Order: sequence, then structure tokens, then C-alpha cells
Amino acid sequence: MKKINIAVLGDGGWGTTLAILLFQKGFKVSLWGAFADYADYLNKKRLNSKFLPGIKIPRNIEITHNFKNAITDKQLIILAIPSQYLRSVLKKLSKLKYCRDAIYLSVVKGIEIGSLKRMSEVIRDELGNIKLAVLSGPTIAHELATDIPTTAVIASYDKKLRKYLQNIFMTERFRVYTNDDVIGVELGGSLKNIIAIACGISDGLGFGTNTKAALLSRGLVEISRLGLAMGAKPKTFTGISGLGDLVTTCISPYSRNRFVGEQIGKGKSLKQIQKHMQMPACRLPAGQAGQAGVAEGIPTTKSAYVLSLKYKVEMPITREVYAVLYKNKSPLKAVRDLMTREKKEE
Repeated sequence: MKKINIAVLGDGGWGTTLAILLFQKGFKVSLWGAFADYADYLNKKRLNSKFLPGIKIPRNIEITHNFKNAITDKQLIILAIPSQYLRSVLKKLSKLKYCRDAIYLSVVKGIEIGSLKRMSEVIRDELGNIKLAVLSGPTIAHELATDIPTTAVIASYDKKLRKYLQNIFMTERFRVYTNDDVIGVELGGSLKNIIAIACGISDGLGFGTNTKAALLSRGLVEISRLGLAMGAKPKTFTGISGLGDLVTTCISPYSRNRFVGEQIGKGKSLKQIQKHMQMPACRLPAGQAGQAGVAEGIPTTKSAYVLSLKYKVEMPITREVYAVLYKNKSPLKAVRDLMTREKKEE
């Protein structure tokens, strides 16, 4: 296929991984970072030690903090910005004379606090009627970066666009499916982070596989309930971007959201954990460098809790995770309250 120029906005683990994958497929790629000093560090070291330790970044990938340089003459712009910062980056993007014909692909997993909007809705708010798709799925960045077989889903209402992007991203180790359920794919990728925090709390408390199985299965019920209320298709939640992403995020040692929950279960405060995750990689304990960055499940829990009230959807796990994160509820009390709720049929 024709080789196009691509910009990846966001130099976290996932943005860096996608930049490397696309470069290896022969595309010209620019990687933009929000912080000039870290972009300079990446340029010199060619190692994203904070977000993707141990993975070499090819010299021919342009790494820049200059926003205009990153997006000029690009036919595909990949948005890999943390959800709560996406709108501010888009406002900056909208002020430039960016190409109206460029394709935009969101790989962001989250729900904006306040507006309660999915990421594609935020993008439409700021950029208008552009060519837009989303990519989601069980995609731990470090695994794909080390050539471990991985699957994902590209969703768009435009069939031609999603098939075009499928061809761009597919490799022998990265299998990409297509889907027309943008709502379901985005919600699956966002809400699973809440359940991953719950599973981490379970791990931190020393519970076993019985507990995690219960959280996974009942968590999927909650995700599906809210998704259906918001207009998603039921089958999406049993697919790669639903169940697949849920399982991966709840069990992977690389999952930041599971890590947050685990630390809470061990008695640490949310403030302590977030401070720890912002430390330079060289100061993190061995094996935890990949935990640096943003755990999207923290803000998503707040948004999902409000959405559950808005749509009158029962989400007990989400409610208890919200209480633990934002109301200082004891994790053990949250477990007891979940287990002693009114008896009911499955």
C-alpha cells in the first residue's frame, strides 16, 4: 500500500510502541511529546525508560516537542494523549492550519470528567467533522513492543476508513479487527480499567483466583449494562475490546490500573501511589519502571459513577471502587458491602 506520513501525538508507552510498529512497516513517523526536556531525552537516548523500558527507538523516527513540525504534511494523526489532557491538546491543534483531509485515530481510553464524553466525542467537539476512527483492545504496550502476538479492534462508522486503517496496522504479530460499534469499543476500553483497579485491590488484600473470577465476570456485567444504556451493541462486550481487554488489564503485571489497586489493597493512599508513578524510572523499584504515568481508571471511575446515576444503571463494583478512591472507604469494608448486598438471581 502507499506509504503515508504519520504523526503520533503522545510519547507514552503506547504511543511509542505504535510509532515503532509503523516505522518498521515503512512509514515516515513523527513522535510528539508534551514535555520538551523528555523529548530531548528520548532524542538522545532513544530509550523511553519511563514508559517503555528496554525498547530501542529507531533513529529515523523523528521525536519532537514542536507541535507544528510534528503534524505538518501528515496524512494520519494518532492521538495517544491521556484522556483528561486530550481536549487541551486538541484546542492547540485546532488553532493550527492542520490538514482537513488527515485521518485521525484515537487510541485513548477514558471518559472525560465533567462532560462525561467519550474520547471520539471530545475530538469531534474540538476538530469538527473529520475522518475519525478509534483503536482499542488488549494491548499491553511492552508486550507488542517485544513482538508478542497481540490483537486489537479499529472502530469507525465509515467502513472504508476502518478497513484502510486495518491494512496500515496489521502485521504478523499484530492482528487488527474492524467494528462499526464506536460506542461499545470506546466504553469497553475505558470501563475495564475500573475493574482492573478492583482486581488489584483484591491482589493487594491477598485474595485469590476465586475473587478475581468474580470481579471479572460481574465487572463485565456492569460494563455491558452501562454500554447498552448508552447505545452500544451487546456483542461488542464479549469481544476483543470488551472481555479481551478486561482480562488482560486485570491480570497483567504491566497494567498500571491493576498496580494502583494492588497498592491501595496494601494500605497505601491514592496520593502516595500517584506520586510514586510520577517518579523518574531510574528511581522506581526494579520491575516497576513500566508503571510510570497515568492510570486512566482513576478519573474514569469518577465519570462512570456519575454515568451510572445518570442512566440509572446498577454498578456495585464501580460504586465501591469510587468510594475507595474518592471517599477514603476501607477496601475491606468495600469488599464486605459487595458480598453482603441483597440476594438476587444472576
